[in-house]
Amino acid sequence: MTFLKTNSGTSYTDAELATLYRSSGDLQVLAELYQRYMDLVYGVCLKYFKDADRSKDGVMQIFEELIAKLKRHEIENFKSWLYQVAKNYCLMQLRTAKNFKTVEIAESLMQNEENVHLNGVLEKEENLQRLEYCLTTLSEEQRKAVQLFYLDGKCYNEIVELMGQEWNQVRSFIQNGRRNLKICMEMSEEGGKSSDSGSVTNRSSH
Repeated sequence: MTFLKTNSGTSYTDAELATLYRSSGDLQVLAELYQRYMDLVYGVCLKYFKDADRSKDGVMQIFEELIAKLKRHEIENFKSWLYQVAKNYCLMQLRTAKNFKTVEIAESLMQNEENVHLNGVLEKEENLQRLEYCLTTLSEEQRKAVQLFYLDGKCYNEIVELMGQEWNQVRSFIQNGRRNLKICMEMSEEGGKSSDSGSVTNRSSH
């Protein structure tokens, strides 16, 4: 679990760092405080999500929430408070997912097992092709940060050293890179569906 490695940082207590962040708004201070408990947050996310990649995303999203939340609250026990924040985040994500409606498909409309398997393989290949293409659309810094974090499993501190950037800048590269990838993947998928639809229309007109 290499991405959870942390540095010792300063000798400030949790309460001192939290107070310093509230007064200064310095994300570097918040990052130092958060890094002390990234393993705890990841463990909570993994407990609820049962998925490593989704849990990594959760660690990043919870940090984003802390930027505003910690300014509004005076925390006596940061570790206990952070545990509750992480737990609430996970439960909210799971509750939102459960609200999606599912549609039952009649067996007569389903393809045979061989075709379903083949389509699944082709879909994965298409997704990989889209991912490879979309990675090339990112800036060099975003692409490198995303690859190091998600594909190579590097922790923030390792990426900071490898890229020679500030911790907060690395966080920004990963967040923006992930968002841009998602947009590109969705646009690419919609473009593929439009092309397929156009092909069907052309064939039917002959």
